[in-house]
Formats: sequence, structure tokens, C-alpha cells
Amino acid sequence: MTESSSLDQEVAALAREAKAAARLMATAGTAVKDAVLRRVAHALVGSARAVVLEANARDMRAGEEAGLSPAMLDRLRLDGARLDAISAGLREIMALPDPVGRERERRTLPNGIELSRMGVPLGLVAMIYESRPNVTIDAGALTLKSGNAVILRGGKEAFESNRTLAAVFSTALESEGLPAAAVTLLPTTDRRATLALIQQAGVVDLVIPRGGEGLIRFVSDNARVPVLQHFKGVCHVYVDASADLEMATRVVLNSKAQRPGVCNALETLLVDARVADAFLPRVARELSAAGVALRGDEAVRARVPEAEPATEADWDTEYLDLVLSIAVVADLDGALSHISRHGSGHTECIVTEDAARAERFLREADASLVLVNASTRFNDGSQLGLGAEIGISTTKLHAYGPMGLEQLCSSKWVGRGAGQIRG
Repeated sequence: MTESSSLDQEVAALAREAKAAARLMATAGTAVKDAVLRRVAHALVGSARAVVLEANARDMRAGEEAGLSPAMLDRLRLDGARLDAISAGLREIMALPDPVGRERERRTLPNGIELSRMGVPLGLVAMIYESRPNVTIDAGALTLKSGNAVILRGGKEAFESNRTLAAVFSTALESEGLPAAAVTLLPTTDRRATLALIQQAGVVDLVIPRGGEGLIRFVSDNARVPVLQHFKGVCHVYVDASADLEMATRVVLNSKAQRPGVCNALETLLVDARVADAFLPRVARELSAAGVALRGDEAVRARVPEAEPATEADWDTEYLDLVLSIAVVADLDGALSHISRHGSGHTECIVTEDAARAERFLREADASLVLVNASTRFNDGSQLGLGAEIGISTTKLHAYGPMGLEQLCSSKWVGRGAGQIRG
């Protein structure tokens, strides 16, 4: 037996075990699911805290030695504050309604059958992700509460952290009498395991890749099961002619510099030509002070000489770093046209005091979250009241935007009759 076929068989066996766990999780009660989440939340701020931080420190040292970028290291890092936030997120998920078995769209047909739609789990979700160990907890918690099971394939840079966090989940599941396989981490950093996992047709019900564009395209091109796609986050802020320029500066700075290595960070700033003279030098000073490198078109560079020339490729680039592209547009039509050509369907924002323009932007900008006068950083499951998210879909089939509990369920029709037959 070759090494490759042996790995394929190992992944297939783990997937089948996780699929069996999914069938049990579909019937687990809300109280027991919440009890597991409570145990994990307690462990992250108590008994497991030191061992998780030690594991993450090993990953951080390895990442620094491997030359990971500052943005990648920031995604990888766990500390006390981040563990506290993850624990708090678990408690938010506990407080959310359980979508499994919930009935909606109730109505009575003319023949007397009482019809409704019932929430049902998707089944076994495969999660493939890079860098962020918090995804191990988010994915485990959301799939568990929504009655699914998950099989996790984290990046090699976070392997020690992910293994430790997955073990916390396994312990909590077994303590409540649920199968540990409901949250399964592939115990290898071999890239061939990813290919083996995404080809488990009939076992894996949905694959969610979360990471760079290269990873997502590889999964989409090679999977034999449905894929939730989120290729990249090319997010825009458009500063309208009527904008409050102080507010606009705050929104732009937060969108770009608060945490540049995430998919909801600003990548392109669009400025109405009528406020370019007043706004561009001002915002450029603030961005430069925050360490942001600027790239602009000719109209921008005429007002901000330190900006480097922007290339055509810049308008389609997700930097995930302290780099920002800036363009001057004639008006709202120009902004919407630019977004239509270069947007990725993730997040778009307008800063304006004009209500009519705001409403038009909300209707016409095509993205999973469209905002008026607020940072792009709000396109996040926890910020939108979902407790957390398992990913952000930039396609419109099944889900568009952050995927929380509701989006991890499908629905089936249920009918209650009294002997009706079809004539």
C-alpha cells in the first residue's frame, strides 16, 4: 500500500466516523448541546487556558522562524484577551435559539393539511482553514449547536494550537455523553489530506474553505462535494460629496488599520472628486501615521504625492496588510461602477449625509453586507448578532454573508394531515 493511499484511507475512516456522529448530533437536545459549549467556555478561561497558550506559543515561535508576515502572525496569535473573547462568543452562541426542529411558514392548505418548514442540520461539514486557531472553536461550537458534526483541517502553522483546542472540545463532548468525533481534527499537516477530505462524496455534506484565494480556488476546483465559496474580500469605502469628513476619516482608519489581515478590512478607498482636495491630504496623514502604505491613481497622487502609482491589478487585490488603494471617482455612479468591476461581494460602505444616495447605494451595491456610515469591520458573525460565524459566503446560493446557526441548517417541509388523499 502506498503512503498516499494509506492517508486517503485514514481520512476516509475519520470522515465516516464523523458522519456517524452527525446523525447522533441531529437528535441531540438543546440543553446537552449548550452544556458542551459551557464546558468549553469554562475550560478556555480556566483549566485549559495555560496549555492552550503554551501550544500557541510553540506555533508562534515556529511561525516567526518560518518568516510569516506580521498580519499572518496576528491571525495566529492567541492571548488571554482573545481566549476571553472566544469564551464570551461561546456563551453568546449558547444564548441563541436552537434552529433544529424549529418550524416556520406555517399555513393550512385548502385540503386541511397543516404545512410548515422545519429546520434540519446539513450533516457533516468539512472546514478547511489557515492560520486562525479561533476557527477551531467557532466551527466546533456553531456546528454543534446547529446539530451538525465537523471535520477540521487547519493550517500547519496553527497545528499545535488546533490540536489542543480540538482536545478541549472532545473532552467536553464525551463528558456530556456525545461522540467526540462530532468535532474531529485531521491529525496531519500533509496537504494531501485536504484533497482526500474534499473528495468524500456521500459522506461530507458541505466544504467551507476559509483562507487565502489560492486555498479556496484549490478546494473549489477539486472538491466532489458542495463548496461554500469566499474567494477574497476586496472591500470598498466610498466617501460621498456630502460626507462628514471627520466621520469618514474615522471609518476609513478603522476599516483599514484596526486589523488589516482579515477579510472585512478595507482594501480600496473611493473618494468623490468634489471632496478630494479637502479629504485626501487629511486621511492620507492619518493612514500614514498608522503605517499604511498608499497606492493611488493620478488624481490621488496629485493631492498625495507620497502615494505610489496604483496598477490595474491593485483594484482587484486583497492585501491583508497595511496597504490601501485609493481612487478618485466623479460621483456615486462612478463609485458603483468601480465596485461592480472590482468588488468581491464581501462588504461595501458609503459615507454620506445624503439619505437618497445612501438608499441608492444600499440597493445597488452588490455585497453580503452593505453599510452606511460604518466600518467594514462589522461584517462579522459576532458583530451581527450571530454569536460567531463559520465563514462568510460571497455567493448567493444557500447563504450570502456570515454563516451562523441558521445558515448551517437547511429546512424540510412537514405536513400534518387527517387522512387526506390526492384526487
